[in-house]
Amino acid sequence: MTIVGRFEIEARQYLDVQGRALQTLPESAREPELLVSLYRQMVLARAFDQKMLALQRTGQLGTFASGLGKEAIDIGVTSAMRAEDSLLITYRETVAQLARGVSMLEILLYWGGDERGSNYAVPRTDFPVCITIASHCCHAVGAAYAMKLRRQPRVAVCMIGDGASSKGEFYEALNGAGTWQLPVVFVVTNNQWAISVPRKVQSAAQTLAQKAIAAGIPGIQVDGNDLVAVRQVALEAIERARAGGGATLIEAVSYRLADHTTADDASRYRDADEVAAAWQREPIGRLRNYLLGIEAWSKSDEEALLRRCADQVQEATQAYLDHPAPAPAQMFDQLYASLPAALAPQRRQALAKGTADAAGHAG
Repeated sequence: MTIVGRFEIEARQYLDVQGRALQTLPESAREPELLVSLYRQMVLARAFDQKMLALQRTGQLGTFASGLGKEAIDIGVTSAMRAEDSLLITYRETVAQLARGVSMLEILLYWGGDERGSNYAVPRTDFPVCITIASHCCHAVGAAYAMKLRRQPRVAVCMIGDGASSKGEFYEALNGAGTWQLPVVFVVTNNQWAISVPRKVQSAAQTLAQKAIAAGIPGIQVDGNDLVAVRQVALEAIERARAGGGATLIEAVSYRLADHTTADDASRYRDADEVAAAWQREPIGRLRNYLLGIEAWSKSDEEALLRRCADQVQEATQAYLDHPAPAPAQMFDQLYASLPAALAPQRRQALAKGTADAAGHAG
């Protein structure tokens, strides 16, 4: 017998669940000011997330997918990107959008059913939210291919969930990225659940990172609740892609602390003890403990931050509630540069109905 290949998957972690350093931190995490800045972003994002849940529960927002528990993944990855890179996301990356500069008002408009919320002022190179599972993996490969053809020093970063890594589009995208050596980084958030299906039922693979092996690209697993580790791994993968080294697959292991969406009730299929144990590993408390340990943060800092976050979120919420409702034609005009002829009758019908409704209200 001849062994034609041997493979290993590295797992990276710097902070334990109590926020204590397990090893010397990388150069990218040795400035306390930077870690404090990233911690502030995580706390603000969680405050915003909780407000969006409250708005949905009171009928002021549509169905919403909470990002509770994945703040370290979104902040760690986006803090490793440059402004000119492109982020391609699914519906659970609100935190990443905030970190990239999308405003709270724009995010609220999107989840309120107003397509104007997808027309970000910044970042203009990022893609809108993709609802179809894993299809944006192929979009990321296409974008990365264009970057390579144009000889641009840019990288496409594609974020998906663990359930999406079972889809055909994911494997096709990985294969293309490897074959054409493209500047793209795939980040799989392994939050243990694809709606009500546990990770162990989704795939027999020991890790999701090892799915990179068949595509001929590096795969690495990282503790997704450890911001320091996520940021370092993302920095290495993104700069490798930017330098012409090709694609990488990152598996960030975390846990979905919320329901799948506001249309779901996870208590019907998930054990409460499992959720309670996951809360002991959540990312914000871990980084806060580290910062407290090195005396870069204090109780008064925390109290002041929480007040500022609450004010900022409330201001954005009020702006959203005061925002004029979209005209019926907006759903067509925001989606197409040139409206397909087949949809023109629908647009006319929507305009006519809107006019009739307005007349009825006036009468």
